[in-house]
Amino acid sequence: MNVPEMRAKVRITNIQSYPTAGPTMQETLSFNFPSKDGAYPADGSDEDQQFARFSPMGSLSLTVANPALIGKFAVGDTFYLDFERVN
Repeated sequence: MNVPEMRAKVRITNIQSYPTAGPTMQETLSFNFPSKDGAYPADGSDEDQQFARFSPMGSLSLTVANPALIGKFAVGDTFYLDFERVN
């Protein structure tokens, strides 16, 4: 396994289920790159501060269609997202 070229931290901010009526067949997970409301500690010890300073900023959306994964995610769940080059 290669060493990731970049690591980002993402947090689920919204989950939309489809279809909106009946059994859920898919979920769209919306992610943002976390930052902290208010001041960070001056010593840089807050991990979100470090990711906000050195990681990419933006948003991400993924649609999950695997029945085994439906309902396994919640708003507020936070993940590391590693970028590893495919050769």
